[in-house]
Amino acid sequence: MGTALIYDEEMTRYKLLWVDPACKIEVPERLTVSHEALIKNGLADRCVSVPVREATDADILLVHSEEYLEAVKKTPYMTLEDLKEFTLQYGDVYFHPNIYHCAKLAAGAALQLVDSVMTGKVRNGMALVRPPGHHSMSSAANGFCVFNNVAIAAQYAKQKYGLKRVLIVDWDVHHGQGVQYCFEDDPSVLYFSWHRYEHQKFWPQLRESDYDSVGKEKGAGFNINVPWNKVGMKNSDYLSVFCHVLLPVAYEFCPDLVLVCAGFDSAIGDPEGEMCASPDIFAHLTHLLMNLAGGKLCAVLEGGYNLTSLPQSVCQTVQTLLGDPAPRPANLDGPCESALESLHCVRSAHRQYWSCLKHAAKLPTFEISTKRVKLAEEEERLEKGDEEKSQEEQVWPEPPKRVTPPIRAALVLPNGVACPDGCESFGASEDADPVIVNKLRENFVKDADDCHALTTLSSLISLVEKMEKNEGCSDASGFLQAVLGLLLPLGYEYDPSLVLLVRMPDSGVCDSVWQQLTGLLQGLAQGHTLVLMQEGEKERVAPTASALLGDAAPSLGQLHSPLPEDVEVLERLRHRLQGDWKLLQTTAPETGRGDEH
Repeated sequence: MGTALIYDEEMTRYKLLWVDPACKIEVPERLTVSHEALIKNGLADRCVSVPVREATDADILLVHSEEYLEAVKKTPYMTLEDLKEFTLQYGDVYFHPNIYHCAKLAAGAALQLVDSVMTGKVRNGMALVRPPGHHSMSSAANGFCVFNNVAIAAQYAKQKYGLKRVLIVDWDVHHGQGVQYCFEDDPSVLYFSWHRYEHQKFWPQLRESDYDSVGKEKGAGFNINVPWNKVGMKNSDYLSVFCHVLLPVAYEFCPDLVLVCAGFDSAIGDPEGEMCASPDIFAHLTHLLMNLAGGKLCAVLEGGYNLTSLPQSVCQTVQTLLGDPAPRPANLDGPCESALESLHCVRSAHRQYWSCLKHAAKLPTFEISTKRVKLAEEEERLEKGDEEKSQEEQVWPEPPKRVTPPIRAALVLPNGVACPDGCESFGASEDADPVIVNKLRENFVKDADDCHALTTLSSLISLVEKMEKNEGCSDASGFLQAVLGLLLPLGYEYDPSLVLLVRMPDSGVCDSVWQQLTGLLQGLAQGHTLVLMQEGEKERVAPTASALLGDAAPSLGQLHSPLPEDVEVLERLRHRLQGDWKLLQTTAPETGRGDEH
């Protein structure tokens, strides 16, 4: 169905017109370098170009007050001095005569993307927009944001398409408080945000950005905040939170649509985030969301202020949306202690709301380690402006080149089983490599007359070789919990070169769960996945091929609580393995913490 790309050069036509140190990083080049990188890497041509439209007043009023909208409408006619004065009533934002027009385009682009995905014109897509949106509140501009693009898109999708559940994933390095305020009492929208927090020392310095702000009234449990209390978070920290918080809850929630506040100031080199996650991690984060909501995923640009890591991260995201295999995950050395503390606190705060987290450890009784860290040195360093110098010295390698295999999936099938559309049949008709056949005959197949076994085995080996050269291709709740909390973390940390999936006739795994498993595991080994099935499983060929082709798995529906005995077995296994496999950890060690109970 394709991937939409929405971009309009008009949104580069505003900039800061006076001196403001807080706002100087929000520049038009953020958009141009991102779009140019997509063109240079051949990704823009592979996308479906969707034109931008302006959001209407009715669209904007889905989230914003009429008084605020009318105030912003006057900005195109203001003098420079008037604009300065108008800006002063809001926090960390600036206005320009053309910003109202651009803000309408940014919100409209998000709505065009929702329309394209919900009507089936495309499967997913990304909107490159300015100004960003997630800080903007009902009656206030904030943090470079004028209108809340993603919040408007969520309300619009619910209203126009009757959606019951929308998931918003905010991986920007700042807390999108505007989105939180919009939906904090609304159980139809699940809002997830991770953000630099440092115990309220980092902008926007809000108490309600912490892990215990879980939503209000009927929306309690539908607001998930993961505070980063230290800088320097890496790929392992991001993946750990996805595996142990976001994905289990998202699958239980079962969204009809996934919206991503795609801020790339959480990537390495960014002066705002000061994190160390490499751009290719966004390929994996995107992939892990693509089997939710039947693949209906809309990413909308938010922050990102390093003009090298920003376009790299945008390309990684779009290339994954297009269906290309994700790169091998890099530098997975387990989450740091501070990340584990945040993970522990978040899981504990939400254990009463989500059955997948019922087994989570209770809130730690010890003092959070980073609270004892003196922030005076950090504040002094920021005052001196040394952070710019340190960021200039940060160097990271180019993301690995990602290959688009000419054949996505090849199948070795018995006679009489039709090859599904989009796949290539690869079987007995292929000339068996005599070297492989002789080795198999010597080592595995003692009966030299078993030609059928030899041919099948040699075909499988040839398939694996082609994959290496990039030439080709139970109970649902408990099972999924095992996949997300155990299998995926193990798989990512092990970093295999090949994923071998074996399906037995008596497995008891239904097609939709099987497709979810197959789809999720394709984030490993650059998508090199070999599935072995017995001949009696002919009816499973089509759904398996669909998953291998990158089609989104069918929804599992809203999941009930996993069986207690299943959870107990999983937890015992995870505790036994987590000493050797760091990505299985969900709590920080309590040793040496003082007040332990």
